[in-house]
Amino acid sequence: METLTLVDDGVLAKRAADGDERAFAVLVRRHSGYLIGFATRLLGSRADADDCVQEALIVAWRRLPELREPERVRSWLSTIVARKATDRLRSAHPSTPIEDAEPQAVQPTPDESAVASSQLDTLRRVLDELPVEQRTVWLLREVSGYGYDEIARELGVTATAVRGRLARARATIYDRMQDWR
Repeated sequence: METLTLVDDGVLAKRAADGDERAFAVLVRRHSGYLIGFATRLLGSRADADDCVQEALIVAWRRLPELREPERVRSWLSTIVARKATDRLRSAHPSTPIEDAEPQAVQPTPDESAVASSQLDTLRRVLDELPVEQRTVWLLREVSGYGYDEIARELGVTATAVRGRLARARATIYDRMQDWR
């Protein structure tokens, strides 16, 4: 397995599609951190994200022979995770909230903490109410720092579609967060 860690995604995906479990295991290790982070941002719960990614990986293993562009396996896996997360969001609410950000070096006053907590709660609610496509694009751009072209590749859409979704998401967030400006 040592030598497989040096192999690029396209080759690993082709080998996994042919039934090579070790190649698939390398892909899983290589991309699981990203996929779990992506799912956590979509679902708001690490526990739900873990389950979602596990379900997505089972689907991916079964459907690997259908993958047309093996070099884009990460994007393909992200799409499966996004679909699984969408299914979860439609069927139930997340069971565990996202953990709060790490404490700052300077401790805020109780009033500042209350305001910040309230702002974050409002932002979480606004994000939860966004359509999944808009929320996904917003999180990839604003939280993960992806560029428009990177997001387009990850989601399998055009950069123009990414810009449109992001603009609609930002407009909604801006409108809903006006009381906090």
